[in-house]
Amino acid sequence: MDMAEYRVSLENIRLYGYHGATPSERELGQRFEVDVEISADLSGAVAEDSMKKTVNYEKVYRLVESEVVGQKYHLLETMADKIARDVLEQFGALKVTVRVRKPSVPIAGTIDHVEVEVTHTS
Repeated sequence: MDMAEYRVSLENIRLYGYHGATPSERELGQRFEVDVEISADLSGAVAEDSMKKTVNYEKVYRLVESEVVGQKYHLLETMADKIARDVLEQFGALKVTVRVRKPSVPIAGTIDHVEVEVTHTS
């Protein structure tokens, strides 16, 4: 059987969490946006049309939700890294890219958002 690389993406997951470098960010909380891109060999799932052999994106969503809502991080980098490592380990992925955005940035200036991106490969 030849190997094929498939990509499963969850884009713009919006959750409320208590992360940030300042005490007020960690106390008041704010909205975060997360993208997860998973590359995996899903040829077995495709051949058998099997939900059990593909990436369960609801479980990926719940993993992201658990980290954003249930944990507290000072750095977006740390949160993105934890999500990427957990998805890579739990879902048999070849490569995982995670982007975390903070739309409300506490700086005196105009900016759409701050974004951190990390990629891990197996």
